[in-house]
Amino acid sequence: MTSLWERLERADKSARPTLSAHRIARAAVDIADADGLDAITMRRLATELGVGPMAAYRHVSGRDDVVELMVDLVYGEVDVPRDAGWRETMRALALGVHALVLKHAWLTQLSTAQAAYELTPNRMALAERTLAALRETDLDVDTAITVFRTVTAYVHGATAAEVGLRRLASDRGWATGDETRTGLSAQMGWLLNTGRYPEFERYTREATRKDDLRWQFETGLEHVLDGIAVRLAGKGPRQR
Repeated sequence: MTSLWERLERADKSARPTLSAHRIARAAVDIADADGLDAITMRRLATELGVGPMAAYRHVSGRDDVVELMVDLVYGEVDVPRDAGWRETMRALALGVHALVLKHAWLTQLSTAQAAYELTPNRMALAERTLAALRETDLDVDTAITVFRTVTAYVHGATAAEVGLRRLASDRGWATGDETRTGLSAQMGWLLNTGRYPEFERYTREATRKDDLRWQFETGLEHVLDGIAVRLAGKGPRQR
């Protein structure tokens, strides 16, 4: 089966169609940013683009192709430095993808397989740059790809949880962290009053960064990177 990207690569570049894969992707991203991934239909796209219902099929075979184009387009927004050290590169990748998913929250609606294995040129370029930076560590290729996937798994998991919390608060009309905690107080209060969760009760009383989601994300990321650095250094001092 010929991939979407091979078909686009082989397309006649001399033609000047009024519709293009990029225009389709841009329109689809705008729809999803406003209304979520489920709002993407071929009919809705045709309406937004001002073309006939079948026009887009000259470029894509259906909705799955559209989603692939969307993922590629937005991942082009992530900037990872060239010729930087492995840690700086991985940190830039993590922060870039975190910001990307917060901007395009529909990315959290992708299936697990799509989120992990949707292979597009821009996603591959980011992976290529990160793996190239890891060459300085002399890791074997199996370990290097595992390190890369470990960091990206942290990013996607932590960011999806953050998006989920924001979506819950929005759906229930909670505008602040205090309002969210008040909204959840009945469940939380009962659970804590059982006395079974003393460490979580301590968190609720003593934590000062409950609403600092950026700090929480970056602190978790630094611990992941610190762990990798310790392994690379053979339990020695942390590498930068």
